[in-house]
Amino acid sequence: MVRGLADIGAEGVLLAGAGRAILLQIADPKVGHGVAEHSNFAERPMDRLRATMTYVYAVVYGSEEQLKAVRRAVNRAHAPVRRGPDGASTGYSAFDAESQLWVVATLYDTAVTVYQHVHGTLDDEAADRIYREYARIGTALQLPADKWPADRIAFETYWESRVRGLYPDDKALKVARDLLHPAGGPRLLRLAMPLARFLTAGLLPDHLREGFGFTWGESQARRFERTMRLVGRVYPRLPQRVRHWPRDYYLGQLVVEPKVPHA
Repeated sequence: MVRGLADIGAEGVLLAGAGRAILLQIADPKVGHGVAEHSNFAERPMDRLRATMTYVYAVVYGSEEQLKAVRRAVNRAHAPVRRGPDGASTGYSAFDAESQLWVVATLYDTAVTVYQHVHGTLDDEAADRIYREYARIGTALQLPADKWPADRIAFETYWESRVRGLYPDDKALKVARDLLHPAGGPRLLRLAMPLARFLTAGLLPDHLREGFGFTWGESQARRFERTMRLVGRVYPRLPQRVRHWPRDYYLGQLVVEPKVPHA
């Protein structure tokens, strides 16, 4: 029975939405320009996913020490990601509350979208609690609590307005190419990319799918629906240790500084 975020957050199938979340994020120039100028998907395609998932898992499931460690790591990574507006950029800061709100919103909406594709529609009580608890992903950093829309209805209004106004620029398109068509990285990752591109395209809003240059028509849409139905039949039957392996792996890789005993 699903009661809250902790009941769905460890599901590895949510990683199927990673491409969607990142493309939604970078379609906002204030996020996309920062990623383009301070990340290197071409050579290290998994870095952003690893950092994001380690952070999310630590917020939801980690110890106090793990949360402190990952918060320090994220803040260190964010510190140089800033630029004033000029002729080549709209300007950005990784500490900007509106940008953090958008990033968390994409993670929340993507997680719920993928979960419901696979497991079916959440009941209202569980959906409301998951929504409220997801605010912690932002407020654990610099997002003020009152920035998170008050409820799911308010979130839908915010979401529809933000998504409607987005369209990828050249910097976002380059990041997307580097992410979805990696020249390097593990061979297994490169073998998985056709499926990752397909799932990303299927999960994106129509105008952003077109904006990022995905080929999509009725045949692709039917194949996507068949794929998600198949995943919905197979995935829930997997052992929990398999379904939750990404959470256990990423938290296991999180290095926590040892406590120094007081003299």
